[in-house]
Formats: sequence, C-alpha cells, structure tokens
Amino acid sequence: MGARTAMATNLTDFAAQSWPQALALLSALVLCSLIGLEREWRNKNAGLRTHTLVGLGSALFMLVGKYGFGDVLAGDLVMLDPSRVAGQIVSGIGFIGAGLIFVRRDMVRGLTTAAAVWVSCAVGMACGAGLWLLGVWVTAGYFLVMFAYPPLLRLLTRSQPTTALLRVNYDDGRGVLRTILALAVDHGFAVHDVHTQRRTERDGAATVDLDLRLAGRTATGVLAAALSETDGVRQVRVLQPVEGD
Repeated sequence: MGARTAMATNLTDFAAQSWPQALALLSALVLCSLIGLEREWRNKNAGLRTHTLVGLGSALFMLVGKYGFGDVLAGDLVMLDPSRVAGQIVSGIGFIGAGLIFVRRDMVRGLTTAAAVWVSCAVGMACGAGLWLLGVWVTAGYFLVMFAYPPLLRLLTRSQPTTALLRVNYDDGRGVLRTILALAVDHGFAVHDVHTQRRTERDGAATVDLDLRLAGRTATGVLAAALSETDGVRQVRVLQPVEGD
C-alpha cells in the first residue's frame, strides 16, 4: 500500500516537472538549433532539425535519468545509477554519426557533420544535467572552430604545398594526356599519381577518365579552368580538396 501511495505521489508531483526542467529543455533547444543552423547554412545532410532533435532528446534523457525514477526509489532495495543513462546516450549517438559518414574511393565525407551531431548531443546532455552554462561555452567553442579555424589553418599552411585530386575526362587517341600533364607542371604542380580508365560514351566515342593526384601551391581552380579549355578535354572535376564537410 505504501509503495502505491509513493508511486501516485510521484506521478502527480508537478514540482519535479517545473521551471528548472523547462529551462534545461529550452536551453538545449536554443543552443542545438544554433549548431543546426550552421550546418543547414552549409547545405549538409544533417541540418537544423536533426541537430535540434538530437540535443533536445539528449536533454530529456538526462532529465529522465535524474528525476524519472523517484517512484521506484521509495524502498531501500532499489539502487539507481543516473550516469548509466548518460553512457547509453553517448553509445547510441554513434549510430547517427556513422550514418552521416560516406567513403568514396579515397575520400571521406561527413566527418565534420557527424562530429557536430556528437557535439549537439553533448550540449543537450549538459543542459539536461543543469549545466547549461557549460553548454553555452561549448556552443561558442563550436562556432569558434567552424568559422575561425579554417582561415587560421590556411594561414598556417600557406607555405606548404597542398594536395589535390582532379578527374579529367578527355578524348582517347589524341595525345591529350601529355598536354594535361604539361599544363599541371606549368602551373607549379607536381604529379604524384596518375590513374586512367577507358570507356565508351553514348555517342560511341572512346574517352578516358583520368584521376590525377597533384601537389602544389597554386589554386586548384586555376588549373581546372586551364584544363577545361584544352582541346579534347570534355570535363574537369575537382574531387579534392573538399572543404567544410
């Protein structure tokens, strides 16, 4: 009888579901929405809604871990470890992050977005635990990393050669490969790897797909523009570098 009374008291105890918990959820909603807006602005697969829901759900899980088991703790035989809920959230968020990472040949896409989802989860957990000020600091740190680090990295690596991967489709049998390699060298690039694959187009023409790995200090777009104007070259695509994934 006493256990039933304790359970009924807990289920109708709205003091445990009041403004501190609402503030935790609201702070998670706002902070993770800011992170999601940055990803949405960059047109990433996981954008505003994904990051907001991840953070909001993580905050609710933390609140449930802190306040949701008062009815079963009335007796002395039940022990509760609230940190287990936090551990399960960290493990579970890995499935979402893994689904955002794509590997295509030697390129990996989506790592930054997966890390952003992981950060949104951490911010939501901090807000749910009542550490919303730490959540604010981490959100500020996120924007510092996303907006201040890229120009700083470019400044630090300006004197170092950058690598690039170009895919060039050209007509076969016209000696275009020699012209492409000469243009790359003339633009200050060193050729590290060359891979070709012949194919037949719909119009019956024989073409070659050339994957060209280069290293140099010149902007890749300058070389791509020069190659696209070369006689016999049908298409030029810059596969790397890929910024802001």
